[in-house]
Amino acid sequence: MNDRSLRIGIACYPTYGGSGIVATELGIGLAEHGHDVHFLAYADLPRVHGASRVQQHIVEVSAYPLFKYPPYDLALASKMRELLEGEGLDILHVHYAIPHSISAYLALQMSPHSKAKVVTTLHGTDITVVGADQAYREVTRFGLLHSDRILAVSEFLARETRETFGIDREIVVAPNFVDTDKFRPGPRPPGRPPVLVHVSNFRAVKRPLDVVQAFALACRDDATRLRLAGDGPELAPCLELAEKLKVRDRIDALGEVQKVEEILADADILLQPSGTEAFGLAALEAAACGVPTVGYVVGGLPEVVVDGETGFLVPFKDVKALARRTRELLDDAARLEAFRGAARDRAVERFCRRRSLEQHERIYFDVLADGAGS
Repeated sequence: MNDRSLRIGIACYPTYGGSGIVATELGIGLAEHGHDVHFLAYADLPRVHGASRVQQHIVEVSAYPLFKYPPYDLALASKMRELLEGEGLDILHVHYAIPHSISAYLALQMSPHSKAKVVTTLHGTDITVVGADQAYREVTRFGLLHSDRILAVSEFLARETRETFGIDREIVVAPNFVDTDKFRPGPRPPGRPPVLVHVSNFRAVKRPLDVVQAFALACRDDATRLRLAGDGPELAPCLELAEKLKVRDRIDALGEVQKVEEILADADILLQPSGTEAFGLAALEAAACGVPTVGYVVGGLPEVVVDGETGFLVPFKDVKALARRTRELLDDAARLEAFRGAARDRAVERFCRRRSLEQHERIYFDVLADGAGS
C-alpha cells in the first residue's frame, strides 16, 4: 500500500441515514490512516468532533430574498474551490451524486491548476429516485461521466446505474462497511423475552407498517417485544396500527437513536422489509452484532443477507411469509444461534472497516496514477 499522505475532501449529507454515516466513518478512518480529511456539509457532523487530522467546513447558503430555493450546489462548489486552492486537495470524494458531483465539476472548472480527482459514490436513491427523475436525469449523467471514478455500494446499484443512464464505463463496487469493534454481539440474559427490532427513517419505502403486521402475526400470544428505532412520517401510523392489532403494549418507539449498536446488540432478530434497498446498512450493522435479518428479497439486500444462512429473505409484500420466518427462528434456538454466528462471521470477513479503508486507498492512488502523466 502506498504510504503517501493524501489531502481528501469529502462532501456528504449530514443526515441520519446510510450515506452520511458511511461517508463520516470513512473519513474518520482515513484520517486514522494518516490522511488529512476535510468534510463539506451544510450542517455539523457530530461524529467527527475530536478526530485528529479532520476538519469540518460548513457550507453556508445566503438567504437572498430573490431565491425561492437557496442555491446550495453553487455555495458548495465555491467552498470546494476554496479547499482545492487553499489546501491543495488530491481527492474530492463526493457521496450522493446530486448535487455533489456537479458541484465538484464546477469547482474544478474554477480551479484550472488543480490536479485533484473526483470520486463519486452512489448510495441508492440518488440513482433510483432522484437521478431517474426526468428533471435531474441528464445532469446526474453529466456528473457521473465527468467523475474520475464512479463507485457504487452494491452490484445491484451498479447495474441500475448502467441501465438508468446508459453508462458503459466501469463502476467499482465498494460496499458499505461496519466497525465490527463497535458493532458486536452483546449479552442476552437468560429468561429475557425475545426482542425484535426495526431500524429506519420510517418512510413509506421502508414499509414499517409491514413490520407491525408481521410482529402481530408472529408474536400475538407471547411476550416478545418489538423496538422501533428511528423517526419519520410513518411512525405514528405504525403505532396506530399496533393499537388496532392489540400489540401496542409490547412495542417500544425509541425515536432517533445515537448509539444504534447498543439497540442491535440487545436484539434477537432485525425485521427489515424495505420496498427497495441499494445495500442494507441496517442489516449489515445487525449482522455485526450477531443479529439475523428477516426481510424482503429486494435490491442489494441479498448481497448482505444470505437467505437461509444469515437470515431469511421472502417475496416482496408477503407479510405472512415475513411473520412465518420470524416465528421459525424464534422457535428454533439452535438455528437462531447458528444464524447469529454466521451473520457475525460474514460481517467481519466481508464488510469490516479495515477492508473498506484499504479498498478506498487503492482507488485513490489508482486514480491519481491515471492522471500522473497527463
